[in-house]
Amino acid sequence: MENYWIFEKMKIIITGASGFVGFNLQKYLVISHEIETLSVRYLPNQYIEINAEAIIHLAGKAHDLKKVSSSTEYYEANFELTKQLFDAFLESKTKVFIFMSSVKAVADAVTGILTEDVIPKPSTDYGISKHQAEEYILSKTIPIGKRVYVLRPCMIHGPQNKGNLNLLYQLVSKGLPWPLGSFDNQRSFLSIENLCFVIDELLNNVSVPSGIYQVADDKSLSTNQLIEILGISLKKKPKIWKINSSFIKLVAKFGDLTNLPLNSERLQKLTENYVVSNKKIVTALGKSLSVSSENGLMTTFDSFRKLK
Repeated sequence: MENYWIFEKMKIIITGASGFVGFNLQKYLVISHEIETLSVRYLPNQYIEINAEAIIHLAGKAHDLKKVSSSTEYYEANFELTKQLFDAFLESKTKVFIFMSSVKAVADAVTGILTEDVIPKPSTDYGISKHQAEEYILSKTIPIGKRVYVLRPCMIHGPQNKGNLNLLYQLVSKGLPWPLGSFDNQRSFLSIENLCFVIDELLNNVSVPSGIYQVADDKSLSTNQLIEILGISLKKKPKIWKINSSFIKLVAKFGDLTNLPLNSERLQKLTENYVVSNKKIVTALGKSLSVSSENGLMTTFDSFRKLK
């Protein structure tokens, strides 16, 4: 496939620019483009004006780990708002629309390797609302001259990101053992640098066809490998305990009935497989991602250390 590039400076609108991805994306794109942020939320009958070459829609309601949000909140923030923006895009002169969806729009659990061909069966309000937005976008005929990309990133990490990787960092930095070493899982991660790289490429490469693209680093890693990389970053030998998995599962079941920090749901999240293929996007771009899985994680872990 021959690549066709746009080299002139583009005016790009970013929604949700104050979040982790938006903050990093602005820094990445402002070097070669004009960036304008747009604060939006869903309001019935709201008219949204788009005046730019491209819009990157990041705004929405993130997955609520505490499970206190209503399905209506997800529906309005992730579906209705996206619908309003996309309708405005179709009526505007804007050429590119990039919607930040999620692999959770497809499945909360993965058997084998997740590809774009898998039939979506989301099970959470977050995943369902993202999938509804995807379906609406795909149901529309894209006018000639416009390009539309739905991105499904897996777990994103990077400097200043607060999440599960930070919790693992705290455990290793304090010299505490990782007690789940007997579980051999594989998970995909996504460096914020690779995500920004992909978005920049999509903005400039007019030959990449519209559609859904999963975004993940090239290589999946086990939690034990994450612990080892953390040890290298901290310059200390991590403690990985390979306690019998049957005993761990028994403890987790006991945790279901008590207030132990380990229960069956948490054990599942810590030890499950979630491998995401990035073959479609890498093939479409015609080039490799900018950083390796290991180097991206090292950058993230090093940033945790510098913040202390």
